[in-house]
Amino acid sequence: IQADGTDGNCVTFVLHDEDHTLGNSLRYMVMKNPEVEFCGYCITHPSESKINFRIQTRGALPAVEPFRKGLNDLMGVCQHVLDTFEVRLFLKSS
Repeated sequence: IQADGTDGNCVTFVLHDEDHTLGNSLRYMVMKNPEVEFCGYCITHPSESKINFRIQTRGALPAVEPFRKGLNDLMGVCQHVLDTFEVRLFLKSS
């Protein structure tokens, strides 16, 4: 991950080897934070596997904080889905 920005509350993160799968899911999780004023991403070119992920926050909250929280929340959701799937699969095979 590379981060480009002049101040801490408006940063563009460059995520390599990622696409819409992470970009859209992470954007949704970050936008749930009321301190986030703007969050969006774009894929620079279809032949490149990287996304530019931009976060702008209100006030003095550094953009890296909702970025980290969004990633952690998304990992939690994915873990919950995996756990639920494995439980259902186990119950079905028993």
